Order: sequence, then structure tokens, then C-alpha cells
Amino acid sequence: MKKNYLKLLTLAATTALVMSCSKDDGPASTANDGIQNGDETGIDCGGSTGVVCTQNNALSGKLSNDITLDPSIEYSLTGALIIEDQGSLTIPAGTVIKATGSTSSYIAVAQGGKIFINGTADNPVVMTSGAANPTAGDWGGLVVCGKAPTNLGATATSEVGDLTYGGTLANDNSGSIRYLRIEYTGATFNSSKEFNGLSLFGVGSGTTVEYVQSYNGGDDGIEFFGGTVNGRYLVSTNSGDDSIDFADGWAGTGEFWYISGGAKAGIEGSNNGDNGNATPVTQATLKNISIVGPVTEGALYYKEGGGSFTIDNIYISGVDLGVKVKSTDAEAAARIEANALTMTNVQFSNVAEGFAYTDYTGANTDFIQEGSSIGAGNGAAAPDWTAGWTRGLDNSGTTTEKLNGEVSGNVTLDANIAYELTGAYVVKDGGKLTIPAGTIIKATGGTSAYIAVAQGGQIFINGSASNPVVMTSGAAIPAAGDWGGLVLCGKAPTNVGATATSEVADLTYGGTLVDDSSGSVEYLRVEYTGATFNSSKEFNGVSLFGVGAGTTFQYVQSYNGGDDGIEFFGGTVNGKYLVSINSGDDSIDFADGWAGNGDFWYIAGGAKAGIEGSNNGDNGAATPMTTTTLSNISIVGPVTEGALYFKEGGGKFTINNLYTHGVNLGVKVKNTDTHAAARIEANDLTITNFQFDAPATGLTKTDYSGNNQAFFTEGTSSGAGNGAEAPDWAAGWTVGL
Repeated sequence: MKKNYLKLLTLAATTALVMSCSKDDGPASTANDGIQNGDETGIDCGGSTGVVCTQNNALSGKLSNDITLDPSIEYSLTGALIIEDQGSLTIPAGTVIKATGSTSSYIAVAQGGKIFINGTADNPVVMTSGAANPTAGDWGGLVVCGKAPTNLGATATSEVGDLTYGGTLANDNSGSIRYLRIEYTGATFNSSKEFNGLSLFGVGSGTTVEYVQSYNGGDDGIEFFGGTVNGRYLVSTNSGDDSIDFADGWAGTGEFWYISGGAKAGIEGSNNGDNGNATPVTQATLKNISIVGPVTEGALYYKEGGGSFTIDNIYISGVDLGVKVKSTDAEAAARIEANALTMTNVQFSNVAEGFAYTDYTGANTDFIQEGSSIGAGNGAAAPDWTAGWTRGLDNSGTTTEKLNGEVSGNVTLDANIAYELTGAYVVKDGGKLTIPAGTIIKATGGTSAYIAVAQGGQIFINGSASNPVVMTSGAAIPAAGDWGGLVLCGKAPTNVGATATSEVADLTYGGTLVDDSSGSVEYLRVEYTGATFNSSKEFNGVSLFGVGAGTTFQYVQSYNGGDDGIEFFGGTVNGKYLVSINSGDDSIDFADGWAGNGDFWYIAGGAKAGIEGSNNGDNGAATPMTTTTLSNISIVGPVTEGALYFKEGGGKFTINNLYTHGVNLGVKVKNTDTHAAARIEANDLTITNFQFDAPATGLTKTDYSGNNQAFFTEGTSSGAGNGAEAPDWAAGWTVGL
């Protein structure tokens, strides 16, 4: 039968595949014959046919013919997709399937059906959650049912999917699964009925299962229910129950398994839950296994009669128990006493407190023979064969996802994903966005690409000194102004009215909540921001509009921004440990009644002022007046508008320990700014321990010409910590210093 190459997929609830096409011009000779031929890329569409293929990416229903998916389409699994007897589904390398619908959403292969998952190390097939904030248990998983023997009777019904499995065909063939990553599976019906990541029911040895990872599954990662299929190069990461499980008379070989982060047993090996002596008895040969703890039910849980296990070259790290055997499991004990369980070249490394080789108390305690082992390849470290196609391991490849739209619930990004910011990504009122350490977001799209937090929304940027969050340009050759930046809007007071609209992102800000919280921003680096609408409307690296004191804002760098590096528009939020490097306008700016404090700021390479401090651009005497205390500041020139530009009424500034290097002007004040002058004459601007180090030619300490020339006092200063040199607290997470 000729295989249909699926450019558009709607699987009906029967066996038919319905496809729709629209014509641009007259059909070519191969059109309208119901098959893919000539230069068609779909059924009667694409190529030179003049027919445009409609892309319908929904997957569900029953399949009884041969279908091949299209890796250029991201598919949505909206319900159960069943490959029936005589049906086959081929999934090429690079195909991504995103599932929604909890227990109703899964892919299953019935007896006689086949699945061919043809991923590669560079381009695996990925089955994952379609949720905005994926979590374990979001959907079912992949279920394969074959005709190979089990010890549950002639046939049985699968725990999930309700499909028949089992039989007498030891070499039964359900297809081939290679380089598959399956994520966030394990949807739960009840406490005894849950999906696994990959469930193999009576699958025969004619089936290929290798290079498969279960990642963040809610139940077991991979489980064999009888059958004779072998499993090679398997990875189970962060399973909610056992990592890899086999039972019901499985008679296969497992080779090169890497297991980490499971909640219960590393490997659970059983014979039969109802009859530990059921036949055929589980007969497993395992070799080259790494199990990285902690575990709560042993590296190996030998249970329900166990079976005949031969295990060699097993590396076990960070566990408190090697082999668990229940004292009430008489059938399992009998097999141990009969030497049916043998484990050779077992290496225990970095054992946990209270470690025991086994809790088995019978006479035969020699079934574990220690020796040197490399396990799955590199001991506790990720083996080389996992490189690129896995997730969550040290050598895993990077998954890419696009970011845009709105956040109205709780969304947590994943540091293992490379995010592409393709448009506005706005955290709405009631929404929470959490960005863990090490996350990198690359933006494309100029002024249309930015991240914003609306009033009532919150953002939690949880970087670290060794692993900051980075928001940067996605351009091949990044440049200042490539994208917008980060915008936070809060409900704290400003002097531009009860509320106002942000200059960028068009969001409301301001109010009366001094302690308003927009979340927490720590160890963040923003790069190549400052996309320009026009000469008076540009993004900054980070813009804080009416942000309240309940917000944490510290360890933040703006690098190579097109406009200001960091700017406070009113509000009461404090800013500590801030870095601005190579800003296209002012380095750090505040205005509109900002009433926060700044401590430890390192500024270098800005085009205009090191710090620009204003009250209000329309009314320099507006209230509440900008009032701030700044301490421990380094400004490294040159500057073109002063180390400090006190403007538009300035405000009430107390500044101590201000270090400058290579500047030609200390404090700039326009002679036409009467409100700023009034503030200086009223002693509202005081600067102490003001040091001018290595001044530029023609240094003017201030161009203010009023009567009060004593508003600053020179002294020795360490600035942000090391004078002109990068401060110690900036090590590791900043660039360009």
C-alpha cells in the first residue's frame, strides 16, 4: 500500500483520513488521484499541482491505514490516537507532538498495528505537554500492545487504553521506536491507574525500542508488562514513581539504562502482582546500568516474586539502599535462595547516610557481588550516547520554544529550553511568571518583542551569580536596539497623576500602594535592548513604572542597550547591585517622583549621563517629589552629560561614596532649570565623599552657577566596591566589565 505523506491531518473517529485542499490554478496530471505522487508533498497537493495543502495539525481518532506525519508541522494531540490492526503511523525525525486533555490524550498501538518513530540523535521525535506551564501528569503517554507472551493468561487488557495484549508470538513486531523523548506524561485516573511515559504491553522481540527518554513523568518512566521486547539506551529522568519497571513475565534484555531523579525505585522488577509464581516467570538480563539517587525504594526493588534476573555492570550512586525485598514476599525470597537473582560488578558510589546493600534478611546474602563498573557509560555522569537528544542531563541538547502572548495563570519557564521571544509577552493582572536560573531568552522583532508585567501581575526572575537569567537579541549579529526590553508596571505612587500609561507597552501604572509587589528580579542580564519607535519613544533595558517597595530588584545588568540602561518612573522600589554598560543614552535614570534608594551601582560606557535624576518633565515642582538616597556608586567615563545630570526639578537626593573616573563634568544642571536650582539652594542635593579620579581634560566639577556651591564634598571613595574596577559582587553573571 502506498503511504500517504501527511501535510494535513485530521484523524476521524473511524478509519478514514479526511484531507482538504484548495486550488489556485488548474490541476496537474497527478492531482485528484488520491495518492501522493509526482512532486506532491501531500495528498493531491503541493509541488507543481497548483493546489495548496491545508495544514490541520490536530491528532486524534483511530487509524487503520498507513500515515506519515510531517516534521514541519507541530501537531496537537487533542484526544486518544489509536493505531488499529493493520494501521501504521510513521513519525519522522524532528516531529513535535504537543498533548492536551489529561487522561483522554494519549497515543496507543493496538495488536497488529505498528508505529515507526524515526528520530535521530540530532533531531529526536518529541511528545510533550501542550500546556503553557507543563507539569508531570499533563497527558497520558505512549502505549504499545503486542502479541508476545505474558503470565497474565492468554490475553489481557491494558491498564490504560483498554486494549487487548498478549499471546504466543514471541517475535511479534509492533514497529520501531528510536530517538524518542516523551515528556510530562502520567495522567492519573486514580491511585492505582495511571499512565507511564512509555508502556509496553506484551510487545514482541521483533519490535525495536532504543534511545528513548521519559522526562518528568507523573508515574513510571518506562514499563514492560510481559512480552519479549528488548530495551536499549533508555533514559528515565525525574519520574514520579519508579524509573524503569518490568513485570508479568517480561523476557527481554535491558542494556545501557541511565536512571536519575526517580521518586521511588530506580528499577522495579516483578513477576506477577497476584501470583508471584505465575509462569512464564519474568526473566531479565540487564547490563550497563547507571542509577543515580536518591531513591526511596532501593536502586532495585525485587518484588512480587521477582523472577530470574542476571544483572552485570551496574553503577549506583547516592542511594541509601541497594536492593529492596519485602519480608512478606515469600516467592521473591525463594528465588533469591535459589540463586535466581545474581548481580555482578556492582559499584556503590557516594552512598547516602544509613546505607545498606539490601534489606533482605534471608540466608543468601551473596547475590550482590561488588566490582568496578562504568554503568551506562560514565558512571553517575550522563553517558555519551545521551548527548543532544535528551533533556535535563549535563550533555542534553537544547529544546527551542517561542514566547509571546499573555500570562494569566502561573507559568514557569524551563532553563533547559532556548526561548525565542517573537512578540509581546505580557503578564496580566493575577498572572505569575517564574524564570529559573540559567534561562536564556532571545528576542526578535524590534519594538514588537518585549516582556511586560501589568499591574497586579508578578515576575520572579530567580537567577544566580553563577547562572543568571539572560534576555538578549536573537540576531545573528546582535546590536543595540534589536528588541524592546523588560517593563514592570506597579501600583506605587508617582507624580504624573493618579495613574498613567507607560511610554512603552501602553500599560497603566501608578496608584497609592507604596508596598506593592511586582515580584522579584535577581541576577538578570538584559542585552541589546532599546528598540526605537521614534526619537521620543524608545525602550530601555529595564523600565520600572510605579513599581512598589514590595518588589525585589537587585543584581541586574543592562548591556549594550540602545537607550537608557535602567530607568525608574516613580514608584518606591529599591535598586541594589545594578550594572549599566554601554548604554546608548543615560546609564541609570530615575524620575516622576521615584522614592526608592540605590546602593552599589556600577556604571561605565554610557553615551550621555552616568545617572540622570529628574522630578517631572512637565512640572519640576510636581509632588510627590523624587526623593532618594544613593550609596556606593562608581561611574566610569567618558560622559557627555555629567556623572550626574540633575534635571527637570531634580528632587531630594542624598548621595554618599560616589566615585568617578575619566569624567569631564561632575554634576550637570541646566541654567534654565529653575526648579532644580531651587532644590540645590534649599540643600536638597547633598553629595559626600565625591571622588574625581583620573579626570578627563578640562574637568568641571559642576556647571551649576548658583550661590550654593557647597552641595558636594570631595573625599576618598571606593564607589561600588573597587573604584573604577569591576566590583567583586559583579563577578560571574555580568559581561563587558
